[in-house]
Amino acid sequence: MFLVDDLLLSPVKGVLWVFREIHDAAQQELAGESEAITAALSELYMRLETKQITEAEFDAREKALLDRLDRLQAEAKAAPAPEKLPAKPRPKGRSTRRKTPLGVKPAALV
Repeated sequence: MFLVDDLLLSPVKGVLWVFREIHDAAQQELAGESEAITAALSELYMRLETKQITEAEFDAREKALLDRLDRLQAEAKAAPAPEKLPAKPRPKGRSTRRKTPLGVKPAALV
């Protein structure tokens, strides 16, 4: 019976696996984007300190980068965490111990 259930549910499990993989890839991409924004901010501060850009340019670029970073963090908080599916109970295997009829004692105990 469990074999039939597994065969019938395998397409659904496959689709769920694909969706989990897509979700994980999207999360990694978002994490990579926030790291890229942080690196861009560091570079922007360095360019300001070395006088390669003006204070006005710095303020405009910093505001844009910080807004993007805030948006990413708000999206990450708004997205619900993926729910873990409960573990499927294992089928009880057949016992290898022989059952004796009621009232009959095993030979070792006689």
